[in-house]
Amino acid sequence: MRGFGKSDVGMIRELNEDSVFVSNTSVGKLPNLYIVADGMGGYKGGEVASSSAINYFCEYARNYRGEDDILDIITEGVRYANRMIIRDARNDTERLGGMGTTFIALVVNDGKLHIAHVGDSRLYVADYNYIRQVTTDHSYVMELVKAGKLTKEEARNHPDRNCITRALGVDENLLVDGIINNFENRYIILCTDGLTNMLRDDEIEGILRLEWELEGKVNRLIYEANSRGGYDNISVIIIDREVG
Repeated sequence: MRGFGKSDVGMIRELNEDSVFVSNTSVGKLPNLYIVADGMGGYKGGEVASSSAINYFCEYARNYRGEDDILDIITEGVRYANRMIIRDARNDTERLGGMGTTFIALVVNDGKLHIAHVGDSRLYVADYNYIRQVTTDHSYVMELVKAGKLTKEEARNHPDRNCITRALGVDENLLVDGIINNFENRYIILCTDGLTNMLRDDEIEGILRLEWELEGKVNRLIYEANSRGGYDNISVIIIDREVG
């Protein structure tokens, strides 16, 4: 199993407020670690929020000495990163006030996916001719979908599709989704909405079918998002269980 990730500023934005982290080897007690984060905030707040969240999470993971299971470690790592971002924003309100970030952390171990998730960045599993979103978007339009007021296709083009209901940096009592899922598919994809607002799920899966290396598939996804406007920063990680 190996993962590869990349982040791109897109065609419109001046700053890249996304951040990614890929480690195919251990981070503290975690056997591997993959993260995407999509920041928000004025000035450089979003850029700082996403990169700082990853740094604080990794700090927590590397220093962890307890006996909790993987899911507990990563969900508490997200809560720790949240507290640190809130602290930093309070200490520099002029530059960092209002900053926040989405966050997905993934660890693969013993045939299972361990996921800690906040916001509308996504994690998919996929095979040829199959793709499924594992995470649930914490967003206003997803609440409308759940209530039966919008279809998923209508939500894709809704003017409030970027309005999220959970993010690191907003609430000290952050609710983190902790998910354990069997790893039964070939691919895992983590991505920010700069990709999913531009490409449908089946289009993402179609690129996975290309007989290319991981780096080529990641680059092609980013290229396709940019070719359709690249209105936001674009971050993608692909993990292939069949690549050593």
